[in-house]
Amino acid sequence: MSYFIIEGGRSLRGEIVISGAKNSGLKLMVASLLTAEPVILHNVPNIADIETMCTLLTTLGKTVSKDKEAHSLVIEGPVCSVEAPYDIVSKMRASILVLGPLLARAGEARVSLPGGCAIGTRPVDLHLKGLEVLGAQITLENGYINATTPKGLRGGRIILPFASVGATENLLMAACLAQGKTEIVNAAREPEIADLVACLNMMGARITGELSGVLTIEGVPALHGAEYSVMPDRIECGTYACAAAITGGDLLLKGGRLMDQEAVIAALRKMGAEVKEDAQGLRVSASGRLTGIDLMTEPYPGFPTDMQAQFMALLAVSEGAAMMTETIFENRFMHVPELNRMGANIHIQGRSAIIRGVTRLSGAPVMATDLRASFSLILAGLAAEGTTELRRIYHLDRGYEKVERKLAECGGAIRRVEEAA
Repeated sequence: MSYFIIEGGRSLRGEIVISGAKNSGLKLMVASLLTAEPVILHNVPNIADIETMCTLLTTLGKTVSKDKEAHSLVIEGPVCSVEAPYDIVSKMRASILVLGPLLARAGEARVSLPGGCAIGTRPVDLHLKGLEVLGAQITLENGYINATTPKGLRGGRIILPFASVGATENLLMAACLAQGKTEIVNAAREPEIADLVACLNMMGARITGELSGVLTIEGVPALHGAEYSVMPDRIECGTYACAAAITGGDLLLKGGRLMDQEAVIAALRKMGAEVKEDAQGLRVSASGRLTGIDLMTEPYPGFPTDMQAQFMALLAVSEGAAMMTETIFENRFMHVPELNRMGANIHIQGRSAIIRGVTRLSGAPVMATDLRASFSLILAGLAAEGTTELRRIYHLDRGYEKVERKLAECGGAIRRVEEAA
C-alpha cells in the first residue's frame, strides 16, 4: 500500500499538461460496444479506472490494444458475453454504462449493481426506468440487473426527473441502435456528454441537441468504427488551478479550456485569483490570501460537485467566512474531519458546510475517503506548515495521472512511499 509524504509551504510555479478526461474516456470506451469495428481513442489518461474498463471490455469479448506512451487505445471485436461481473463492476461505478450498449447490440445484459466512491447512494433507477421506456424488461436478482429486449429496443420519450449524467449517457448509447426516434428530456449537458455525442456521431449515430438539455436520437441499424481524441479533463484542470491558488503560485495549465469550466473559473476570480486564457491553455496565479465566498454545487453549467472538496481546502485558508452547499450527493463531506485535523475550522449543517478561514494549516496524518477528497487533502498539505502523510491514495490513482510528478516538476514537495504489504 502506497502513501504520499507532502512538505508544505512552497509555491507552485511552472507548467502542467492536463490529461484526457476520465469522465469522458470511460464513456467513449463503453461506446465501442456498439460496433465490432475498431474504435481508436487518443489522449486517454493512464489511470486505474481506465485499466478497470479495459478489463471489463475484455471480459465482454473485446480486444483492447494499449499504447500508454501515446495515450492511445484500439478497441475492436464482437460482444461475446453479456455479463458484467461483480468483481469488476464493484471497483468502478461507470461500469453500469455497459448496460445500455449491451442491450442495444445483444438484446440482453446481466450487469452487477455498481460500486465506486462512497459519496452517496446514487441509485440506478433512472437508468432502468428509461430503458424500460425503450422496451427493455428488467429484473433485479442476487445483486444483478437482468435485462432483455424481447421485441428489440424502440424509440420513446424519456423525461428525467433530474439531469443525471450517468442515466443520460446510458440511455443515449442504447437509443443509437433503437428503432425510431428517442427524445431524452432534461438530459445532462456536461461537456463530457457533448464529447460522447461527437464520437457517436462520428461512428454513424444521428444525435442532436447535446447543448440544449433535450437530446434527439434517430436510431440507425448499425454503427461503424471511428478515431477520436478525448477532451481535456476539466476537473483535473480545476484541481490544479486550486493548487496554484492555495500555494500563491503561478501555473500554466496546458490544454485547459475556459469554456468547459466557467463556473469554476468565475469562483476563483471572485476569490481573488487571476485566471487568463491563451493559446496554450489557462494560466492561474494568486498572491496573498484569497477571500471566502459561498458556493453551491449544481448540474452543469453550475458549480461542479467534483470540485467541491478541492474548493473546501481553498476556502479553509481564505479570509473570512464561507459556505459550501452540496446538492448533488448526500454524503460528500467526508473530507471535512480530515481537513479539521489539519487545523481547518469547518462545521457541517445538513447539506452545507460553514467554513471560517484560518491563517495556516498544520501538517498531519490524514486519510483519503474518495477520489476528489484525496486531492483536497493534497492541496491542504501543500499549503500547510510541516509534513502531511496522506493514506489510501488508491482513490486518487483512479482518476489523476502522475500526480506527484506533475506537482514536483512545479516545485511541490510530494513523494510516493511504497509500503510493504
